[in-house]
Amino acid sequence: MGSMANRRSIMVLYSDPDGLLGHCTRLVLAEKDINVEINFVQEGERPEELAELNPYNSILTLIDRDLVLYDAQIIMEYLDERFPHPPLLPVDPVNRASNRQLRYRVMRDLYSLINDIEGDNDIAAANARKTLRDNLTAIAPAFAQKPFFMSDEYTLVDCCMAPLLWRLPLYGVKLPGSAKPLLAYADRLFEKPAFKSSLSGAEKEMREDYFHNRPGVNLS
Repeated sequence: MGSMANRRSIMVLYSDPDGLLGHCTRLVLAEKDINVEINFVQEGERPEELAELNPYNSILTLIDRDLVLYDAQIIMEYLDERFPHPPLLPVDPVNRASNRQLRYRVMRDLYSLINDIEGDNDIAAANARKTLRDNLTAIAPAFAQKPFFMSDEYTLVDCCMAPLLWRLPLYGVKLPGSAKPLLAYADRLFEKPAFKSSLSGAEKEMREDYFHNRPGVNLS
């Protein structure tokens, strides 16, 4: 495994073109303006070398010389430590732990619903869609207090939230008027230059009308 990774002169990321976790990782790369080769891989079309590099045969894989990582949260934290500017994690241990806990809750309470939403069971999908809407509506008031997720600064939690919120129309989730602070938060995330540059072609198509007629926006 090490010999294959060592052939790489620059960082390489294998990512699916439309998955949540791949988007999170690409967003961190974009925020830090990291020189990286991104290889988009469709499900069922994995190159042979991924089987050697990634023992779980999943697509998301980061190669940085002799280091190979394949868990999204580990990749994101590694990138923040390897490229410390701009910082996406708090410096002090208490706030860093709180940030990890928030990301854990985002994964457990929100991301965990997506498999059912995208699945073939209509009843399970409808239930998951309602739960996602209700969970997001419940946390919406918090975004009236801070510009980002429980923070004055943009962090890895926001890098997890932005791809999910971008996909809400795709998931058939429409938030009620009471979620206005959350929708305003989503707009702040989407307007960031790094978010725009992180979008794959497939992700641009998910909401191709979002940036339409917005002055100075070029997503090509």
